[in-house]
Amino acid sequence: MQGHIRKRGKAKDSWTVVVDMGYDPVTGKRRQVWRSVRGTKREAQELLVNLLHQRQTGVDAPTGRLTVAEFLERWLRDYAQPNTAPKTFRRYSEIVHIHLVPLLGDIPLSKLRPLHVQRAYAEVARKGLSAQTALHCHRVLREALKHAVRWQLLSRNPADAVEPPKVNRREITAPTLEELRTLTAAADITAYGVLVHVALLTGLRLGELLGLRWQDVDLERRVLHVRQSCQWLSGHGYTFRQPKTYRSVRPVSLSPLTVERLKRHHASQLEERLGAGPAYQNLDLVFATPIGRPIYPGTLRANWLRILREASLRHLRFHDLRHAHASLMLQNGEHPKVVSERLGHSTVAITMDLYSHVMPGIQDEAAARLDALLANG
Repeated sequence: MQGHIRKRGKAKDSWTVVVDMGYDPVTGKRRQVWRSVRGTKREAQELLVNLLHQRQTGVDAPTGRLTVAEFLERWLRDYAQPNTAPKTFRRYSEIVHIHLVPLLGDIPLSKLRPLHVQRAYAEVARKGLSAQTALHCHRVLREALKHAVRWQLLSRNPADAVEPPKVNRREITAPTLEELRTLTAAADITAYGVLVHVALLTGLRLGELLGLRWQDVDLERRVLHVRQSCQWLSGHGYTFRQPKTYRSVRPVSLSPLTVERLKRHHASQLEERLGAGPAYQNLDLVFATPIGRPIYPGTLRANWLRILREASLRHLRFHDLRHAHASLMLQNGEHPKVVSERLGHSTVAITMDLYSHVMPGIQDEAAARLDALLANG
């Protein structure tokens, strides 16, 4: 017999669960696991099932004492904090403590079911929060429970059996060519003209731009290399990290005009450094304050808004320069693979999914090529 349950004494709510774990390969002695349960017979049966599962698969099923809240705290501490960027970890922590723990925290991890997870997402929606917030909850919970499976705390991931919240995708709308000309003209009369120009002509993310160093820029070969990103985290200050995916670490070719602007910018920055004297903090940053420190996001945001007001373009975000870069290249007939590599997307499929709407003639061209292929065949 692999396992059994027996009553302990005369008490109605006391049971002993015994499971035969086979023979010890070293000593040759028979091994048994004995567990006491105070509760219903059904609870004892559930424990027996878990222990038998452990015996058959080697998965260390939890005894029922570890709650979802306790597990999520461990996951944040033992995995998320040492393995993600500070900004990402803070976002994970907020989702766990604000949404997941209040909705699911009291449930024993071993008893968490897809129905509990689905109900939690519905509760997020009932609170009036966006579908995007519910989707973030799903992604964080699914990632955390994936580690519960890897750590042999669960045999399967309950979030895998749940339909993720639906989010209506907003089609990316890049600024027009005329708007970009007006925008860059307005930026050029500020200290941020070169930053705006490089953002538009390279498609780099803001963190990549703020973390760009002169040692990563080869003006002779007209190329820059994205090797680090700069992030500001409230309460912690600036952090420099390697981009999170290997595709994000990439070379990006520079146009001749961009090279000339960067040369003038470098000369101007050297003058600032001489003027600042010992107060200058040399971090080798391409885009920095007059004393060499990273640009504070709040300062950049305020100046960006001033540029938009000057250009009468209040609806644009700085990140839209990245979208504009991709859209202009694709509309100009550049191959999506090249655009994908410049943007640092993990696959070209992401690029096509995001920007296929800016290539209205792509299906017409494909159909025409198919006609030509069949005709010539």
